[in-house]
Amino acid sequence: MKYDFETLVDRWEQGSAKWNAMKAINPEVPDGIVPLSVADMEFKNPPELLEGLKAYLDEVVLGYPAPTETFRQVVVDWIERRYGWSIQKDWLVFTQGVVTAFFHGVRCFSKEGDGVIVMTPVYYPFFGAVKQGKRELVTCPLHYENHTYTIDFALLEELAANPKNTAMIFCNPHNPVGRVWTKEELKKVYDICKKHKVFLISDEIHCDLILPGHHFTPMAAVAEEPEQLMVCYAPSKTFNLAGMQTSCIVIPNEREREQFAASMAETAQHGPGILGLKACEIAYTQCDAWLDELLAVLEENRRALKAFMEEKLPKIAVIDLEGTYLQWLDLRAYGFSKEKLEEIMTKEAFLFLDEGYLFGDEGIGFERVNIACPKKVLMEALERLYEALKKHEND
Repeated sequence: MKYDFETLVDRWEQGSAKWNAMKAINPEVPDGIVPLSVADMEFKNPPELLEGLKAYLDEVVLGYPAPTETFRQVVVDWIERRYGWSIQKDWLVFTQGVVTAFFHGVRCFSKEGDGVIVMTPVYYPFFGAVKQGKRELVTCPLHYENHTYTIDFALLEELAANPKNTAMIFCNPHNPVGRVWTKEELKKVYDICKKHKVFLISDEIHCDLILPGHHFTPMAAVAEEPEQLMVCYAPSKTFNLAGMQTSCIVIPNEREREQFAASMAETAQHGPGILGLKACEIAYTQCDAWLDELLAVLEENRRALKAFMEEKLPKIAVIDLEGTYLQWLDLRAYGFSKEKLEEIMTKEAFLFLDEGYLFGDEGIGFERVNIACPKKVLMEALERLYEALKKHEND
């Protein structure tokens, strides 16, 4: 491989959110333990990106930034080249992260007291966007069978038909269950929302991380008239740029786009910083080769984890991973309470994952593992899990 996906960077003194959280959860964590929780990668950034930023710093004035027309075109070109969706430059709004975007989306496109539909288990900031916006959380649990998840369309139709439910936050690819929804599934979701005038917020931040045998379709590709729709993209998961706080939000309808921008202005929300904009531009123009190698590494790690579980921990069901670098595991066969499972993970196995209950009640008994790390780190973590669970076989 041309790029380095084996060197582990020690992030203890770098102000890493997940490394600091690991120490807070268990101050006695031994040296050498790597958290596999929050969705950033334990890989170095693409060298082209770092070199590009260094060169930019030699010439730039670090004043107040604004997205240039060149930058807008770069984003347009990336979306068309990678996802096959042609958009216009003026459809774009830039935010400091997709979480900020769907918080504002809920505020813009529903009213206090309205219901907002989410498909659980799901990325937990969805819950915060709904509850902190003083809306009602309306869950449409995914159907789980044979190590994979599908959408309960009958329930979705029923919920969308309730006039109180006016918005939905959708996840494609789905975090944490790893589904890359098919074109047919997306069309059904969109058609139901359109029929019942439910505003659809589609979080597609993991869309570049599609594993072999699967194909990503943007929600907008199935929309005959892209109204009541906003789609959230970012380079953060793809190129390990979460700290740059740069996201690209596509809102095709002019009135809805102006409404969204007004909501940001009301709370003095500004767009990304100057280095975030440049990092996104470099990533989208110079880092395709790095991304191709990353996907090969993720597939290798996925296969290694699955093989390990089949050989040593067959009681753990490995959910089919189609996209993202977040592997969802079903440990319910052990019968642990969520408190006991978390204690085993953090105190005995020294595993700092995202506990399944964070994603809703449907996630109790599950664990989300971030496999975007050197393979050696992943295999050492799995060995610790094996040794810890061996002690509890007769519980």
